[in-house]
Formats: sequence, structure tokens, C-alpha cells
Amino acid sequence: MTVLWGALLGGGLLLLVSPWLWPASATRRSKAARDGALTRLLAGAGLSHVSERIVIVACIVCALLCGAIAWLATGVGTLALLALLAGSAVPIMWLRSRRSRLIRARRALWPDVCDLLIASVRAGMSLPDAIASLALSAPPALRPAFARFERDMSASGHFDSSADRLKSALADPMADRIVETMRMARQVGGTELVPVLRALSASVRADAALRAEVESRQSWTKGAAVLGVVAPWVILAMLALRPEGADAYSSPEGVILIIVGAVVSLVAYRVMIRIGRLPEPRRWFA
Repeated sequence: MTVLWGALLGGGLLLLVSPWLWPASATRRSKAARDGALTRLLAGAGLSHVSERIVIVACIVCALLCGAIAWLATGVGTLALLALLAGSAVPIMWLRSRRSRLIRARRALWPDVCDLLIASVRAGMSLPDAIASLALSAPPALRPAFARFERDMSASGHFDSSADRLKSALADPMADRIVETMRMARQVGGTELVPVLRALSASVRADAALRAEVESRQSWTKGAAVLGVVAPWVILAMLALRPEGADAYSSPEGVILIIVGAVVSLVAYRVMIRIGRLPEPRRWFA
């Protein structure tokens, strides 16, 4: 009871001084930064129509579910807390994985998009019409974004704003390069658009082939990193299912062991992923 009253007193004092420790302007800036990162993650995962609140609710639900399962299975509070923290990151990890899969899948499609644009421009179509025609001729995975661009152009007739919305819908560095190339060609004119698109197509093909080869060689390294992190915790969970194991891990020494193991596992996994990560091209004017 003494600890509880002390915690309540400390929390009250912290709330009293919070306006000076964390001003409202700083809170708004940090919230805007988090919302911006989450918005970019949703756009990159192809879920720009999904609200950020849904992701936050999903994180809370996954956290509570994982924490409850760990508590009911083992009865160890430290493991339940770690499961709660790990469960809250599951939706974010899924979104990042989906974004990576979409980027890899689209990387092989952009040379075809460049070839279709070259054919349309050489046929005498204007740049907005050439891009809008991709709603029917582009690979199926990219058609919805170009169909939206066609509707925007029909409604507003303003190329720059429609191109910005197209870049937001695609959320891909290569799409930014293609759209900005078309925008520059429309603004300044010139006859070098077709050679530029051909060079861009060749560059994308070479980059995609090189990345595919490197990623195939690094996949076993990432798999080994995941296995090395997960395997000890599976064994620990199996030991904690027994009453004597649960009692041992509930002791102060067991709590320290679990916390130190979690920190070491997290740091080792992040270092391994950082070493094996390939640099991704940055987006243009996004």
C-alpha cells in the first residue's frame, strides 16, 4: 500500500509540472511528426485510404491480446509485459513488410511503364493523355493509381495537382522520378523526353536485377538473425509453462535475466538487420 500511495503521489506531482516540462507546442510537433511517419508508412503499404486511428487501435488490440495470452499461459508478469510490448509492434511490422513487398513487386514493373509512355509519346499523345492511358495499359497492380489520375485530370484539368496526388497514391521513388520527368518535360518542352525515358528504363532494369541478386544472397543471413532471436524465447516460454519455471522467472533474478535477455536480443537483431539492409532510393519532392 505504501508503494501504491507513493506512486500516486509521484504521478500527481508529475502532472502538476507537465505543462512546463512538455509544452503544448512541442507536443503538437511530436504528434505531427508521428502522424506524418505513420501516414507515409500507410501510403507506402498501399493503404493510404486507411485512417491512422485504425492502426493505433490495431496496435492496442494486438498488445492486449499478446499480453493476456502470455499471462494466462505462464503467469509471469515480466513475460506478459514483454509480450504486450512486442504485440503492439506487430501491425507496424506488418505494414513495413507489406511496403517492402510492394516496392520489390513494383520495381520490376516500372520499365514496362516507361516503355508504354515512350510508345504513347511517340504516337503523338500529350503528356497528360499518355499518363492517363496507363489506366488501361499499365500492369494491373498500378492501374488504380493511374485511373485516379485520369479522373483528377478530367475533373480539374490541372496537371501539377493531379501529378502530386498520383505520386502520393504510388508512394514509390521510381514513380517520383517518372512523374517529375514528365512534369519537367511539360513545363520546359524539348525533344529529349524519349531518350530520357529509355535511359531511365535501362537504369531501373539494371538496378532491379542487381538488388534481386543481392537480396537472394542476404535472405539466409536475415533468416538466421530471426531464428537466433526467436529460438531462445521459445525455449524460455516452454520452461515458463511449468510451475517451477514460472516461479523461477518470477523471482528478482529471473526478472533481471528476462530484461537483460530482451535488451540483448533487441540490440543484436537491430544491428544484424542494419548491417544487411540495402540503401533504398529516396523519394523526389515528396
